[in-house]
Amino acid sequence: MSSSNSRAARKARREWTSRSIGSGWQHQSFYLMIRFGGRRAAYLLLYPVVFYYVLLPSVRQKCRYYLERRFPGGGAWARFKNSYRMTLELGKVLVDRALVGILGPQQVKVSLHGQQDLLALLAEKKGLILVNAHVGCWQVAMSALGFMETPVNLLMQREEGDIDRHYFEHAGIECPYRIIDPRGFLGGALEMIEVLKRGEVLSVMGDRMLGKDRNGVDVSFLGGQVRMPFSAYKLASATGAPIVALFSYKTGPDSYELKLYRTIRVPHDLGRGHDVFVPYVREFSATLETFCSEHPFQFFNFFDMWQNSVAESDPEPDSLT
Repeated sequence: MSSSNSRAARKARREWTSRSIGSGWQHQSFYLMIRFGGRRAAYLLLYPVVFYYVLLPSVRQKCRYYLERRFPGGGAWARFKNSYRMTLELGKVLVDRALVGILGPQQVKVSLHGQQDLLALLAEKKGLILVNAHVGCWQVAMSALGFMETPVNLLMQREEGDIDRHYFEHAGIECPYRIIDPRGFLGGALEMIEVLKRGEVLSVMGDRMLGKDRNGVDVSFLGGQVRMPFSAYKLASATGAPIVALFSYKTGPDSYELKLYRTIRVPHDLGRGHDVFVPYVREFSATLETFCSEHPFQFFNFFDMWQNSVAESDPEPDSLT
């Protein structure tokens, strides 16, 4: 892989941001609609707002990276409709997230598929790694995990200046999960190992790189090569913790489902290399492809995952994240 491709990949990730495209007053408008009119009023405002944003070429371009691979060969009108639908689904998720915080968790019903399997995995006393993706509404769906009665730890990085609130911030309560910042010492690796040794739950995102380029491997996804992190699989190999691909998706105006799509077992002590973890990252990417085939407009990726080539001579140090 060429060094120019490596630089282009890193530049693309620097230019991508998780911050909301809306302004502060626009967010406040939705919060007011929720307080005084509930979900229906907020959704009513959402439709024209999404239409306005999808008219912007920059927003359609962000949708296009994924949609052209999920729906190849479509014309301009099809691309516009798909961009609108994908953005609208994201908007509904953000409204629902605020709704839970402002009006209470009873506003959303969450069904869980795989509860007994999760309990059986926790009973192994090796901890549990939940590998999620940017799909559905993980914050709303995580409320369905209270039955485990086990502390949940999130590897999560929040950008400075992000005005989009999490549901617990709307509710004015402390975060119900312990946050591990990947920008910390060794990318939070020591904290994550301790969490698993205590038999707790560790939740990470498996579809997006947060750390160094060398901490990912290239796997096939929707007809192209993408770089996905392998830190979760390395942790599983070091600790013996099982991995679960757990995805959420919206099923109705006030309902979500949380589904255990796959359990991934990584053999003990595979070592520090990269290639040994490729088969397990492939299992995850194949599972995510299945999700995208079932719920094509609920995969909220808005950057070019496929522009991720990394030069083998990249000198960045190896770590768990």
